[in-house]
Amino acid sequence: MKTLFPEIEPYEIYALSVESGHTIYVEESGNPMGKPIIFLHGGPGGGTGSKQRRFFDPKHYRIVLFDQRGCGKSTPQGEIVNNTTDDLIDDIETIRKHLNIEQWILFGGSWGSTLALAYYVKFPKLVIGLILRGIFLSRTFELEWFIKEVAIFFPRKYQKLLDFHHTINKESLVSDYSRLVFGKDLKVARKAAHAWNSFEGSILKLTYEDNVAPPEINYEDELARARVQLHYIKHHCFVNGDEILNKLQSLKKIPTVIVQGQYDMVCPPQTAFDLHQALPHAEFHLIVDAGHSASETGITDALIKATEAFKKI
Repeated sequence: MKTLFPEIEPYEIYALSVESGHTIYVEESGNPMGKPIIFLHGGPGGGTGSKQRRFFDPKHYRIVLFDQRGCGKSTPQGEIVNNTTDDLIDDIETIRKHLNIEQWILFGGSWGSTLALAYYVKFPKLVIGLILRGIFLSRTFELEWFIKEVAIFFPRKYQKLLDFHHTINKESLVSDYSRLVFGKDLKVARKAAHAWNSFEGSILKLTYEDNVAPPEINYEDELARARVQLHYIKHHCFVNGDEILNKLQSLKKIPTVIVQGQYDMVCPPQTAFDLHQALPHAEFHLIVDAGHSASETGITDALIKATEAFKKI
């Protein structure tokens, strides 16, 4: 089984000012003369971290990580104004041009897979390969699964999500949590954000140890993440998933790897299957003993095998 590459540090860090008052955190690591590959993080609302550099051989790849608008080290943290999928695609282009990259490989998981596909559909000539994990296209049935139906597998955890506040209702879950995390009472907003994020975090993997002590909570980060994610979910993530699938079928075939956990409770395998139908030339790896997390052994193995194989592109 393949494991992560050793830890490395960035050799360059940028704070790129883009339109509408956002400043984007961007870093480069690995080989400055290597093959460019950009990591597109999940969420929406997540961010990047040192572990995500380790999916790539630093001797071969010029590794680009960035925090999307309102996320991680990008500022203003948690900002949703002028924060849409089209804005993020524009930011990726700003990064590419700033770094003088002609073409690159896109590596994205979960929401990052959505963003990768949306960018590829708009700029197919700039992409030479796709490595995608835990596929999500923000179609109505996918959002309904995450917001409501997944409760049939996690009734206790879902009830905890509902029980956070007396005003929360299953039928208006996103609106109710949005009201709380965007409310004037910051103490309530931060705790509501943590409750929202914790639910998703608790269903990422196939197995869990519920007795593990929780890490120290950074409520500002929690609030920013929840605000961005709820903003995107309320707008179906500003994408049309069916339209993306239709457009993909007419594009030139490029090396593509799809990695999906069989028991992914955040982004169920149906979407990965639909993507493979649209891209039948793609390698499709269904990991039989995994959920959604990229840190699960089988998924990590498949992703690193993909980045190793893509050295030949």
